[in-house]
Amino acid sequence: MDPNRIIQALKGTIDPNLRLAAENELNQSYKIINFAPTLLQIIVSDQVEFPVRQAAAIYLKNMVSQYWQDREPSLGEVVFPFNIHENDRGQIRENMVEAIIRCPESIRAQLTVCLRAIIKHDFPGRWTGVVDKINLYLQSQNSGSWYGSLLALYQLVKNYEFKKAEERDPLLAAMQIFLPRIQQLITQLLSDATFISVLIQKQILKIFHALVQETLEADEDDRPELIWWKCKKWALHIITRMFERYGSPGNVTKEYVEFADFFLKTYAVGIQQVLLKVMEQHRQRQYVSPRVLQQALSYMTQGVLHSLTWRQMKPHMQTITQEVVFPLMCYKDEDERLWQEDPYEYIRMKFNMYDDHVSPATAAQTLLCTAARKRKEVLPQMMEFCHQILMDPNADPRRKDGALHVIGALAQPLLKKRVYRDQMELMLQNYVFPLLNSNLGYLRARSCWVLHSFSPLRFHNELVLRNAVELVKQNLVDDKEMPVKVEAAIALQTLVRNQEQAKVYIRAFIKPVMQELLHIIKETENDDLTSVIQKMICEYSEEVAVIAVDMTQNLAEIFSKILQSEEYEESEDKTVMALGILSTIDTILTVMGDRKEISQQLEGICLQVIGLVLQKPIIEFYEEILSLAFGLTCYSISPQMWQLLGVLYDVFQHDCFDYFTDMMPLLHNYVTVDTNMLLSDPKYLEVIYTMCKKVLTSDAGEDPECHAAKLLEVIILQCRGRGIDQCIPLFVEAVLERLTRGVKSSDLRTMCLQVVIAALYYNPTQLIHTLENIRFPHSPEPITAQFINQWMNDTELFLGLHDRKMCIIGLSVLLELPSRPAVLGEVAGQIVPSILLLFLGLKHIYASRVLNKPDLEIHHVCFPEEIPSDEDEVGQKGVALQSSGAPTGNDNEDEDDEDDDEYWDDDCLEGTPLEEYSTPLDYDNGEDEYQFFTASLLRVQSSDAGWYQSLTSPLSEDQRKQLQEIYNLAQQRRSAGGKGLW
Repeated sequence: MDPNRIIQALKGTIDPNLRLAAENELNQSYKIINFAPTLLQIIVSDQVEFPVRQAAAIYLKNMVSQYWQDREPSLGEVVFPFNIHENDRGQIRENMVEAIIRCPESIRAQLTVCLRAIIKHDFPGRWTGVVDKINLYLQSQNSGSWYGSLLALYQLVKNYEFKKAEERDPLLAAMQIFLPRIQQLITQLLSDATFISVLIQKQILKIFHALVQETLEADEDDRPELIWWKCKKWALHIITRMFERYGSPGNVTKEYVEFADFFLKTYAVGIQQVLLKVMEQHRQRQYVSPRVLQQALSYMTQGVLHSLTWRQMKPHMQTITQEVVFPLMCYKDEDERLWQEDPYEYIRMKFNMYDDHVSPATAAQTLLCTAARKRKEVLPQMMEFCHQILMDPNADPRRKDGALHVIGALAQPLLKKRVYRDQMELMLQNYVFPLLNSNLGYLRARSCWVLHSFSPLRFHNELVLRNAVELVKQNLVDDKEMPVKVEAAIALQTLVRNQEQAKVYIRAFIKPVMQELLHIIKETENDDLTSVIQKMICEYSEEVAVIAVDMTQNLAEIFSKILQSEEYEESEDKTVMALGILSTIDTILTVMGDRKEISQQLEGICLQVIGLVLQKPIIEFYEEILSLAFGLTCYSISPQMWQLLGVLYDVFQHDCFDYFTDMMPLLHNYVTVDTNMLLSDPKYLEVIYTMCKKVLTSDAGEDPECHAAKLLEVIILQCRGRGIDQCIPLFVEAVLERLTRGVKSSDLRTMCLQVVIAALYYNPTQLIHTLENIRFPHSPEPITAQFINQWMNDTELFLGLHDRKMCIIGLSVLLELPSRPAVLGEVAGQIVPSILLLFLGLKHIYASRVLNKPDLEIHHVCFPEEIPSDEDEVGQKGVALQSSGAPTGNDNEDEDDEDDDEYWDDDCLEGTPLEEYSTPLDYDNGEDEYQFFTASLLRVQSSDAGWYQSLTSPLSEDQRKQLQEIYNLAQQRRSAGGKGLW
């Protein structure tokens, strides 16, 4: 084989102009005997240009990868597929290790791939000599051969890295030769810090790692991922969920009652016996994966509730709580490591709900709390155990942390029992307060957490409470460790919320406290603290006023920093934190809304935040920035906020339907807060109308359509008498056109009708004229008759206070129309009865609002939570309920009354969701529906006796009495000068 011819062909592959011809030349030559060995000669030759040597190495690597392994012809083929000839293989095997040693790094990388493929197919069968070849160069005194021979050895070891133990015998035999030498070599080179020496050391370590990594015991961090533990985890996950959902009598739906009884009696105890062994295994310091332990504890928690499983568990419960649960609730080595290395990650981990949910410590706490609440012997045993630890001055601080963790976790049952409740103040004073000054950060943090847990305690000594607040404030403001500050912040807020004196005491320090809270939020980006600061803002609105602008500026900077961080796109925590920041700014804006000077300064900051979100754009924050914009427009609307309306219109064009309901409060402000400005420029009203029209004419969904129709109604009522006559036909046509298409909900139908009713109230003559001129494709007739008939049919569907009132006023206007459409004569007998029905609904609403004042409390019967010894939780609850709720007398005694009241359900008595968007009708000085109706009917009586007769002649005796009551009430309301009577 002519080497020069191959060299020229390889050189041609580098030249784009010659590449095609050169590749054809090589493709015609590669099957010729001695081609592959010639490539290897070219590769190692220093006389050949380096790029050609590289090309040869790549070509040889591809040949060895494809054609080294023996291949048989496929079914039906006669010709054997090409393989590198055995003579060529022999030459390559003989020279490959030397080639790796001699060649530079970039070529060596290709050759090591070749060597690994050759070893894979030929060792030990065809090439036992590779061991001798590598050992020859490794034992050489020429240090230049060491690194290359180690690379060759690495390929040998890598081939066996993941093979079963019984398949590794050839490697182990070879390593008996190599291990003493490479140990000697690395020992010899340790004192040499030159580059090549360290490179050789690294390669030796890589060889050893590849040799042992699959035979050494797995690292503890990796053990939960081993398939054996994962298998156990899933089995336990299924069993625990089965017990919780389907196997717990009294807690299942009817179809699973029989199965639950069967599961509890047949399987629950047997499974629990197995899990008690798992607990014992963990207690004896044998490894149990965290998720298996967590699931086992969750199963035991369910077992506490049932007498059958509790009886088996009871003898072991003290051991479980004190030797399994308690150690899990103590501060651990991994906690200390994380606290020291990354305190911010420690905070994130402690407040991460998902991590908490699957943590063995949380499952242990849940088991303890359930057992303490449900089984009377558990709480005193555990409290005595913790008390002994806290009293011992020489106790391990970590056990003290565990004892405080247990006591804090049991705060709820402890505060319910007087025997413990009366001692808690002393316990805090003796054992918790001193640890708030501990030199161990985790004990200071735990003590803050305990005070947070006992913040509802009724303190008998005000000095003790004052001391608690002062110590927590010090830990918040002065402590140097961030996890302590976070716990102190939460504890302080709960003390202020639950203790009036704490609120008074901290008022003098509110500025440094709020500044520190902002600093912690900025440093930790902990979302729990945004809710803390929001609650503090609400508690201290007066004191916060002087720093509100600075706080908002700081929050805006934190928000901007979060959005610009590299991890923002990948981190859900960042999004949650950003939402919390926006919510906090919104809280400040709400609290400061009636302070004009502060609000004006806040507006600029908030507009920057809104602009930042809209520019990106970040759709998940739209709801929050629209809430900010709403807060900026509640009392007055600046020119900048009117400019924002145009920006929001552009946003609407892109994401119209998803965010229209979120825009609604803001749009309502634009209409009602500064109506003069709204009407001063036609484009403002046009923008709002266009948005409503687009929602009503597109497939937006009925909820956004209801909001759009409501906004049109608000505009009509807000601008009544203010010259928007040209808009009325557009509004009416938009809602009537929507009614001609399919409407599923009565809410949308009545809301569309309400817009037309509002237009009738705005200008009756114009409305009738508009209706007479509207034609829809499916009906050539005017729509007037259809509208009035639909209205009469749907009057009982008008719910809530505003809707009924609007309907009554509209029907009252209808009574007095100067030119009555013919259809009115057809429905004359329905009008007054419909109005009476609406008034009856209003009467119930007004009455329910009086009865539901906050000072009227409903007292509930309280049942003891603790289960009598060895009984089932569910069974005892059932007995208690039956004994306390047993009916007396005839079960059907009140049946008729229930039927009579069926119409007046809660939905009828409550306002509709859209009623929060107020109109002039809803103000204290708005139209009085009682006076409006009676005045209209009296005018009809005096001016048109025949029409009055048509309206009232169908009334029954009861209806006439009801009408008289309305007259009387109208007179009383007129005399009272308001609407306080019903």
